This record gives sequence, structure tokens and C-alpha cells, in this order.
Amino acid sequence: MRRFLLLAFIVLIACQAVGSPVPDPTNTARPSPTNSPLPTQPAPTPIPTPTSTPLPLLDEGYLVRLHPDGPLYVGDQVSIEVISPESEEQEDRNVLIQVTGLTANDLGSSKFGAHGIGGRIQATFNWVWDTSDLQAGEYQVKFSVQPAGPVWTETVNLLPKVEVPSPEPAADWETVILDCCEINFITGTDFAEDVPELMDLIQAQAESVVSLMGKEFGERIPITILPRVLGHGGFAGSEIYVSYTDSNYAGNDLAQVLHHEMIHFLDRQLGGELRPSILVEGLAVHLSGGHFKKEPLIPRAAVLLELGWYIPLTDLSNSFYTSQHEIGYMEGGALVEFMVNRYGYNAFNAFYRDIEEHDSGDQSKALDLALQEHFDLSLTQLEEQFKSELYRRPINPDMYEDVILTVAYYEAVREYQRLLDPSAYFLTAWLPDGEEMRQRGIVADFLRRPSTPLNLEIEELLIEVDRELRAGNYLAAEKALDQIERELDQVQDEFLIGTYEVGEVQILGLGSD
Repeated sequence: MRRFLLLAFIVLIACQAVGSPVPDPTNTARPSPTNSPLPTQPAPTPIPTPTSTPLPLLDEGYLVRLHPDGPLYVGDQVSIEVISPESEEQEDRNVLIQVTGLTANDLGSSKFGAHGIGGRIQATFNWVWDTSDLQAGEYQVKFSVQPAGPVWTETVNLLPKVEVPSPEPAADWETVILDCCEINFITGTDFAEDVPELMDLIQAQAESVVSLMGKEFGERIPITILPRVLGHGGFAGSEIYVSYTDSNYAGNDLAQVLHHEMIHFLDRQLGGELRPSILVEGLAVHLSGGHFKKEPLIPRAAVLLELGWYIPLTDLSNSFYTSQHEIGYMEGGALVEFMVNRYGYNAFNAFYRDIEEHDSGDQSKALDLALQEHFDLSLTQLEEQFKSELYRRPINPDMYEDVILTVAYYEAVREYQRLLDPSAYFLTAWLPDGEEMRQRGIVADFLRRPSTPLNLEIEELLIEVDRELRAGNYLAAEKALDQIERELDQVQDEFLIGTYEVGEVQILGLGSD
């Protein structure tokens, strides 16, 4: 991270030294995304690219994660992920799990398939092992990849039920109904304590979304409040998941995240055959006035262009979620804002809802055809107009620092999750179905999280970075980021081959017997 920040600040100082002149887009000597001194998709060294596995697979073996996170206790409904080595071809293969020594020892089988935004290949077993009638102690769990193996056995330790940590023993699901929403949360959490003061805030976000998009929600929005950080703090699908905790190290506030995810929820109801990812996320960022915070989108995209971090629209359209996260969202939001400013929201919306799948599967080609039909220009021509607008925008020198450190901060958040809280890593987050959890009365999957002294120390440093960034104290933010890097570098160096206790997340690195 220090190497990344040093390089970034060299560019920053150079930009400030010349007073941020308005560039000439016709000047061919100007740095472009292909000849920039900075990478197109920056990542603080040694942070891996977003397409990498959240934790290293060992000796090309399989990796098993048990849920809920941390120690397991009698009474837990245990879920299991068996993660495939990247080198293995798993089509038509499955995993069988058995617990040795139990009368009903077969936990079932599951086929390998893509999991999460990142599409990691794994066999997933949701709440497959009910330990309610078992005694505390060690159990031998056998894993068989079929056909042709490998086969291995691992020891899983169940602790006594009386040792389950607070607030879990007394925790349960509760639901509050508003005009807009059905809000589901767990008792004994920070959200439960703050419920009375948050209801008006939630209703206000829904009303804002309806006003902006000109359409009522067809149903109450189901919202599940996560008492821990998962991903960047918000997910949307058939219901909305939003993190709310006093120790939120992902640097976002409830109103901003809710508004963004509510845009997604209503956007999905309004429909459209394709809705390319760059526009899905760009629309949510534009209508929310920023990504993780309120921010001037087009000026910040202009900073990306100045730094050489701008991602060509063809590349960003075809691989949005595996592009550098903050850059992709800033650029997508600015692009939508540019199109709405130029053509009006109604014209943009008609175009957006009318994009059809392309035979190639490339979203950029689908965009290109729809642009030609609706606006009589190609994707290349749109990009030329968009970049010309960015070149014309004057930039406040402080914005360079804010953009650079924002990217570095969220890379640090993801690296922390990748190493010390892998269930939270956004591309492969452990996010079970909220409705089924409520029906089963399960709270442990959301309540338990890694909470060793090292976890808490790094999370507090991440919170400090966000606080200093929002206050404009960039040197203090950089200092905290450097300390986080040193801690995470040491964690990376100390990984050993075998069974890990990473934080309090039990991770089994497995190979064949």
C-alpha cells in the first residue's frame, strides 16, 4: 500500500504544481489510460486483484469454510462451503459429507457451482448439520468429491451450548412495518437499540427514491439489517440487506446505503431485458448523489482521467464487478449523470430499459447497438463526448487526495476481509437467505464475526481512516492506512499450510488422504 500511495502522491504533487489546468482533449502528448504512469486498475501492493480467491488455496487442495463464523457450539445449524481449487474442472461433480460415528451420519451431497458476485466454484451446504441433539466434543467429518475423489476427513469441535456468546442466547428476529418497508432485525443489536430514531430516516429514503424515479414501489420493501459488516455494507436482490453497527469499518452511513439499494430494488421492478451492470450501478450512484457518500461525480471522474485511472467504457461494461471497485462506481455514476444532463432523464430511461442482450454476451456491444438506436451514436462516440466533458471540468486540488485515499481505503477494507474476515469479502460474501433464516429462527450466521484483538485493532484503524477522510485530514488518513498495511503484511507472511484460525473464522485447508 505504501508503494501505491507514494506513486499516487507523486502524481498528485505534479498535478497541484501546475495548478490543475484545464486539459486539451486534442493534445496527444497528454497521458492516456494506455500510457499513464499509474495502473488503469490500481491496487495497493500486495493486494490481489478482485478476481482472486478470498484466501489462498493450499497445495492446490480444497478449502472448507464452516458457518457460523468462529467456534461452533452445540445447537448450531452448521453450513459448509467446499471451495474448489481453481485448477480443477468440476462440471458434473459433487461433494458428499458424512459425520463419522453418528447414526444418521450422511449430511447430503451438493454439486459444484458458481457462488457470489465473483462466481467462485464451490459446493454449498446451507444449514446442513443440525447439532441440537449432540454432545460437546470432537467430530470427524468426511468429505468425498465424486466421482474419483479426493476423500479426506477433518476434525470439527463443538463447544458447550452454555458458552454461546452474548447477545446470541437471548436474540431473536423482530419486524417493524412502515408504509414503505418491512424491516427485519435481530434483538440485542445496535440497530435494535436505535430503532425509534431510524424509522423516519428509512421512510424518507424510500420517498426520495419514488420521487426521483417517478414510480411507486409495487410492494413493501423487505429489508434485513445485518449486525455486522458484509461486503461494503449493502446488497439488493429479492430483498435488501444493509449493515448497521457502531463498529462499521466500511465507511458508509445507513441513509446513503439504503437509498442506493432502494434504487436497485425499484429499478429491478421497472425492468428491462439487459440493464448493463455499468448503468445499473451508475444509476444508483447518480440518483443517490454519490457512492459511499455525497460527492460530485463528474469532477471526481475527471480526477480519475487526470490520474490515468479511467477505465475505457468497453472494458468497464464487460467486466464491471471485477474492475477496481471505487473507480468503476465513480465512473459509472458520472457517465449516467453525463447522459441524464445531456439527454434528460426520460430519454435516458427509455434507452436504459430498451437494451437487448447481444449474441456475443458482451454488454458493451449491447450498449453500442442501443445507443445507435436511441441517440444515433456509438459507444466510442459517447465515450469521446464523456471524456471531453471530463477534460473541461476544473478540479479542486483537494479532490485528488480524496480520490486517491478513498481507493486506497477501500482496497484496505477488502484486503482485511480477504485475510481476516473472509465471510465478509464482497465477491464471495456469506449471505444466507434472510427469509429462511427468520423462518428457522437462526441468528448466529449474522451475529458471529471474527473478533480477536487483531481484528478489532484493524477495524478501529479502518474506522479512523474513514473519519479522517471525511474531515479532510489526509495525512492522518494516510498514516492509519500505513499502519493497517503493516499489520496485514504480517498476517500474509504468517500464513501456514494446514488448518488456520483466521481471526475466529475456522478455515480448513484440505487435500486428499
